[in-house]
Amino acid sequence: MASLKEMRNRIGSVKATQKITKAMQMVAAAKLKRAQDQAIAARPYASRMAAVIANLAAGVSGEGAPKLLAGTGSDQRHLIVVASSDKGLAGGFSSNIIRAARERINSLIANGKDVRVIAVGRKSRDQLTRMYGDKIVRTFELSEHKTIGLPSAQPIAELIADEFENGRADVVTLFYSQFKSVISQIPTAKQLIPAVVEGGAAPIDQNGAVYDYEPSEEEILDTLLPRNITTQILASLYENQAGFYGAQMGAMDAATRNAGDMISALTLQYNRSRQAQITKELIEIISGAEAL
Repeated sequence: MASLKEMRNRIGSVKATQKITKAMQMVAAAKLKRAQDQAIAARPYASRMAAVIANLAAGVSGEGAPKLLAGTGSDQRHLIVVASSDKGLAGGFSSNIIRAARERINSLIANGKDVRVIAVGRKSRDQLTRMYGDKIVRTFELSEHKTIGLPSAQPIAELIADEFENGRADVVTLFYSQFKSVISQIPTAKQLIPAVVEGGAAPIDQNGAVYDYEPSEEEILDTLLPRNITTQILASLYENQAGFYGAQMGAMDAATRNAGDMISALTLQYNRSRQAQITKELIEIISGAEAL
């Protein structure tokens, strides 16, 4: 059984940990508001971009369609982009994203597909490198930039475009966590190439009007489709950032409450041990007095 001094030290250690987790919870809560605002603000732009592409794509077909929209006609080569966080202490936030990506990768490999992986964030880099080291194309660390922004998304988008244009990828899928609320972050798979129209991004209603585009729809799409990849990646990074702080705030709140429960249990055990020691000393004193 631990001595009273050891128990006092342990209680002090748990109290110190509780202070740290409480501070981290407050920091995550402060950062969550800004990250949530960024994620919500990025959604209309990404949705509108998809709507414009849907409207233009309606007038493009056959051999004139851009490859980013029509694809290569094959689905043998898959490029999986897995975006997680650089930091931990956020419960299963990154693990849930990586698990969803891993299931897709294993399924593709089982079906005889060629799979390559781009890991965004240290957590995805560390886990995926252990499992699919020979399939990693490149890794990106978000901490290289002070804040999430266009400089964070642009290199990833350029690498994806390069992989596709050089025939090393037929289908590109992005895995990230969609932010719903502080307690709900949903691992999501989004196909970037060939470009698809999201269910909520219906083509623009032209009210029966017929438009002539100058330059042509094909030329406009050639410009918009690469930009759409960057937009979708940037929006997913914002979603990830908000989800990470939400998950971290929840995890640190649970850790703080668990530390409080542990402190209560240890304090009760300490008091019982101290009382038992006092009782034992009193019995020894009384026994000694009676022996005299």
